[in-house]
Amino acid sequence: MKYTRYLLPFLLLPVLACNQQADSADAYGNFEAIEVMVSAESNGRIISFPAREGADLLKNQITVIIDTTQLYLQKVRLESGFVSLGSRINTLEAQVRVSRVQLDNLEREKERIDKLVEGGAATSKQQDDINGQVVLLEAQIAATESQKASVHAERKTLEVQIRQVEDQIVKCAVRNPIEGIMLTKYREQGEVAAVGQPLYKTADMGELILRAYLSGNQLSSVKTGETVRVRFDKEQGMEETTGVVSWVSPRAEFTPKIIQTREERVNLVYAIKVVVPNDGSLKIGMPGEVLF
Repeated sequence: MKYTRYLLPFLLLPVLACNQQADSADAYGNFEAIEVMVSAESNGRIISFPAREGADLLKNQITVIIDTTQLYLQKVRLESGFVSLGSRINTLEAQVRVSRVQLDNLEREKERIDKLVEGGAATSKQQDDINGQVVLLEAQIAATESQKASVHAERKTLEVQIRQVEDQIVKCAVRNPIEGIMLTKYREQGEVAAVGQPLYKTADMGELILRAYLSGNQLSSVKTGETVRVRFDKEQGMEETTGVVSWVSPRAEFTPKIIQTREERVNLVYAIKVVVPNDGSLKIGMPGEVLF
């Protein structure tokens, strides 16, 4: 009986060791999200930016409104020029019509004089004069047509400029590109925004990515598209869920300082990404474990 009491702990040691080994994770890492930086596409003062950090944002939701006064005035000026060019085109077209009527009259007069010259009733000077008038009027018509084409091209340019201004006006209402939450807010209402300047950062929290690290001899046990077990800390201990391996690094890298692999002496590891559905329990930066 005495020997049994002393032998029992030694008999339990292999069982405890097996349980600890079975319970240990194959890879460790931290959760991250695909973050989207939303920047201004127009210059101007921010007149509305009500959302706060941590707020839920819908896709295509208008989050920021930038003042459009200067763009609107620019559009009005361009539209005025567009109308003015239209009036000028109408004037040139009227001139061309008048010149063509005059040319038709000269052509008839030229035919009459040509016949008179053939009959000896008109001089060659009269024929030369009418020919010169026809050539001059044809040149005037060609010049007017050239002016009309130039005005048409200028009007087309103004039309493109108006569309550009309209596009800039539309972009003054900044729309959220994805459904998610606002992580960081860089500008506030009343501040002046510039093109390309970050306004806020957002991320879709419906799925998080666990970036974990493997040693080289573990690569054969994982492949892209494979479903794996994922564990993370909870108040009552560890909670387990599943995820899908979306990416395996093709090259090795040095072990990050914050990561502890199963083999502590391994210097080179391979990164993997595991897509994990999030019901709100997971947060960016939270540590996690992967079990194959």
